[in-house]
Amino acid sequence: MGESAWTGEQLRRARQSVGMTQGDVRAKLVRARRQRGKMPPKDASLKRMYTSWENGGVLPTDWQEELCEVLELPPAALGLVKASVLELPAELPDVFEITRLDPAVIGMLEEQTNMYRLQDRVLGAALIPQTEAHVRHLEALVSNAMPGPSLASAGVALAEAAALTGWQALDAGYPQKAWEMHNIAKQAARLANDPTVLAHVTAQQAYVLLDAGRPNDAVELVGYAASAEVLSRVPARLRAWLSAANAEFLAAAGDGSGALRSLDRAQDFLPAGDMDPELPYVMLNAGNLARWRGNCLARLGHDEAIDELTAGLAGAQKLSSRRAESGLRVDLALAFRRRGDIAASVEHATRAAELAGSAGSARQRARIARLLSA
Repeated sequence: MGESAWTGEQLRRARQSVGMTQGDVRAKLVRARRQRGKMPPKDASLKRMYTSWENGGVLPTDWQEELCEVLELPPAALGLVKASVLELPAELPDVFEITRLDPAVIGMLEEQTNMYRLQDRVLGAALIPQTEAHVRHLEALVSNAMPGPSLASAGVALAEAAALTGWQALDAGYPQKAWEMHNIAKQAARLANDPTVLAHVTAQQAYVLLDAGRPNDAVELVGYAASAEVLSRVPARLRAWLSAANAEFLAAAGDGSGALRSLDRAQDFLPAGDMDPELPYVMLNAGNLARWRGNCLARLGHDEAIDELTAGLAGAQKLSSRRAESGLRVDLALAFRRRGDIAASVEHATRAAELAGSAGSARQRARIARLLSA
């Protein structure tokens, strides 16, 4: 990787995602350097060096190991190397300029989206520059393509990639970017004429409204995405997911009875297993749904939320990411606070904050701040 490709943006984002100042990082770098038996530079020199790294002036080649240790991220997440063998070059080869889409290329891009999906569980917000660039590549591919049998597949690939990036942006605290990415996803799903993908990305966009303090608007949007006509046309696991999301929005809006009915529908719809091959963007099983139910009960102030959430935290099935565990602990902190157990609430909120910091989840940190200020 040449210095001309280095911008320092990913390094800056990674530092901010864990809540550290440049001074904090420099102090940790000095310790890491000494542990390796190397003499660190003087404070003023390191300060100039680090500033130039984040400004994109100099590639921190000699400090790669220390930076990865301090920020607890692999080189790809800091922009020091390419994220994967599937990373597209900055200059697209001629094959991407043809007017007829190649199914093999679309398959490769879908595989790349899935790889980003897996990496997101570990890297979180630090992955946004790669996933957004991936979306822009797909946008250009779709917009320059002539109609043909592969255009629908390309539309689905774009919709799924944009929805993933939109969710990452929301989690990282960029609601405007999240809304924009979901609009791209909806437009691509309509181009593909795929009601399943359209329902998913539309309902997921409602979380932008929920985080903006507009739960009634979120209920309205997910109601559109999960209308009776739509539910009759999509797979059972997505029907369960849509019903569970609707329950969360109803609970946030204060409609307890509606939320419980929607949770019951989700349970009725849910098939066996963890996921379906045709729904790579939906991972929902009995354990996930139980935690979702705990989230709704916590919002509604029901005591049984603590039992549901505690079981989900201690269950045999491992949570899929630090972000997921952080969210569950925020729900537990809320449930304990409403019960009046402040000590337990603070304990879970503190651990949730640590996990949210390591995952770069501004969304969960904001929930914790609202909880602790209540």
